[in-house]
Amino acid sequence: MSISVNPSVRSRPSIDAAAFGKVLELGGRVLLVSLFLLSGLTKLTSYGATAAYMTATGVSAMLLPIVIATEVLGSVAVIAGWHTRVAAFLLAGFTLLAAALFHNDFGNQIQMIMFLKDVSIAGAFLMLVANGAGPLSFDYRRAGRGT
Repeated sequence: MSISVNPSVRSRPSIDAAAFGKVLELGGRVLLVSLFLLSGLTKLTSYGATAAYMTATGVSAMLLPIVIATEVLGSVAVIAGWHTRVAAFLLAGFTLLAAALFHNDFGNQIQMIMFLKDVSIAGAFLMLVANGAGPLSFDYRRAGRGT
């Protein structure tokens, strides 16, 4: 049995699955922390309102600089893939703590959804802790695997 190939049919360009996977890992890191980066930067521009909200919920506004640093610097570290496992672990803990402090009214469906969203995000951070940032990262280069 023979198979004939029609030369007039164009073949699709092949996709390098390994290269595509590397880009997807980087894209996933960017998407995962985009919420935290934007939130941290917004807290900088609305510092007073954020401090008042924290105080109203029983959280000391003195923690706001730590919150901002965690969100912004943690996000930048995850995007760059720099000490990714440590940054992801800290952001997972931060996210679970924020869920417990700010989304604990389980009688309110919106708050329950927000709580579960935070738990899900923490799960994604824990996957980063387990697997690392991947080849498009400073961690990979530092380990001597990248050139």
